[in-house]
Amino acid sequence: MTDRKIRVLIAKPGLDGHDRGAKVVARALRDAGMEVIYTGLRQTPEMIAEAALQEDVDCIGLSILSGAHMALVPRILEVLEEYEMTGIPVVLGGIIPDEDVAALKELGVTEVFGPGAITVDIVQVIQKAVAARE
Repeated sequence: MTDRKIRVLIAKPGLDGHDRGAKVVARALRDAGMEVIYTGLRQTPEMIAEAALQEDVDCIGLSILSGAHMALVPRILEVLEEYEMTGIPVVLGGIIPDEDVAALKELGVTEVFGPGAITVDIVQVIQKAVAARE
């Protein structure tokens, strides 16, 4: 891996208005030396993919607490494919039932983190996923 900073887009898709966890993760990634672009609340899948393309990110982190992950994540991955960005690792955090984790990983999500996830683990997963892509 080169000396350049890993660029991570943190996004809150859908109508979920709670972003404390996303901000905690964004801070941990910055503290680990990554560049973080935070899109803010209520982003559409198209807005997230467009931001990822425009910002030339190495990884996308999604935070979903609303329960809409099985509708939003597949659409985000679909739009990323339309933009020919299928190799970008996508990590997901939020309230995700265990039975949905395997399905999300099968769709292409790199890792799923639940409440109480250790930020060091999130940093390491992103570093490893980006290094594997390079």
